[in-house]
Amino acid sequence: MSILDSVVIGAGQAGLSASFHLTRLGISHVVLDSDAEPGGAWRHRWDALTMRDVHGVAELPDDAPPPRDAQRANIAVPAYFAAYEREHHLPVVRPVRVDRVTDEDGILVVHAGDRQWRARTIVNATGTWTHPFLPHYPGMETFLGEQLHTVDYPGPAHFVGKRVLVVGGGASAVQFLGALAPLTDTLWVTRTEPVWRGDDFTPEAGAAAVALVEKRVAQGLPPQSVVSVTGLMLRPQEREAERLGAYAARRPMFARIEPDGVRWADGSFERVDVILWATGFRPAIAHLAPLYLRSAAGGIQLDREGRGTTAVRDPRIQLVGYGPSASTIGANRAGRSAAKGVQRALAGASVRTV
Repeated sequence: MSILDSVVIGAGQAGLSASFHLTRLGISHVVLDSDAEPGGAWRHRWDALTMRDVHGVAELPDDAPPPRDAQRANIAVPAYFAAYEREHHLPVVRPVRVDRVTDEDGILVVHAGDRQWRARTIVNATGTWTHPFLPHYPGMETFLGEQLHTVDYPGPAHFVGKRVLVVGGGASAVQFLGALAPLTDTLWVTRTEPVWRGDDFTPEAGAAAVALVEKRVAQGLPPQSVVSVTGLMLRPQEREAERLGAYAARRPMFARIEPDGVRWADGSFERVDVILWATGFRPAIAHLAPLYLRSAAGGIQLDREGRGTTAVRDPRIQLVGYGPSASTIGANRAGRSAAKGVQRALAGASVRTV
C-alpha cells in the first residue's frame, strides 16, 4: 500500500481549505469525508435556516463567499462546497467514516471499516457537529414529550401549539427563541446568567475573544467555542421575541425532569411539551484517541501558544476547526497553517531519515 504525505479527515470548510493549500504545495493527500455528498455539517441544518439567518460563511481560499440571500443554507453552502471541490480538483473520497488512527512503526494508519490509508501526517478537520453535547439531568428518561438537540432541530413549524423549553445560554438558544417565541409558548433556562453585549462586535472585540480560546488551547485545556466568550447579541429577526419577553423571562436551571415537565429546587413546576437542548457540541476527535494526544488537562495542546494547528505531543498531527479555528474565517486561516505544518513535518522526517 502506498504511503501518502497526508490524509485530511473531514471535508467541511477547514478540510477543503487545508486541501487547497496542500495541493498548492504539491503535497500528496486525500480528503476523507463521512457524508455521501459535499457540504459538511451544513447539509444537516434545518430547512428554515436561510443564508440571511446564518452568522456568515467566509469565502474559501481564492473564492468569493456565497450570497446572503433567502436561499436555504443546507442547499446553498453544499452547492458552494461542491463547486469548489470540482473547480480545484480536490481529492475528496466519500463516503468514508473514519474509525480510528493508529501509529504503525512511524506511519499513521487511518482505519475506516475494512479500508485503510497510510500517511506520514494527518490533518484532522472533523469539527464538532457529529459530537453533540447532551447533559444529564435526573428524570430525563421519564419525560413523555419530545427531547431534541440542535442537531435534530426540524424548524419552527414543528413546534406550533407546543410549549417549548429551550435549554442553553449560547447563540443557538437565542436564535431558537427568536424563531419560536412569535409562534408558540416558550420558556428559557440557562445554567448561568446570560452575558449580553451592549456594544458593537468590532474586529478588536473578536480578536480578544479568540485570544481567550487560544489561551485555553495553549494550556492543553478543552476548547470553548469562540461564541461562548463573545457574549450574546440580538439580530433584527430576534427583536419580536424580545418584545414578547422571551429573553427577559429566563430562569435558572431546573433540578429535575418529570414526565410532563420540569421542577426547580424550590418546588415550582412548569409543564412543557418539548425540551430543546441547545447545549452545544464537543470536538469530534475520538478517532484520534490511539495517538494519545490529550494533555493531563483534557484537551489537545496546540503550538504557537494556541494560535497554531500543530499538536504539541505529535507534530505529524494538525487540527483545524478546533478551538480558535472553529469558525468559517478561522477554518480558512487554519487550513493554510495546517498545510505549512504538514510541510514542516515532512521536511523534518526527511532530515531524520538522511
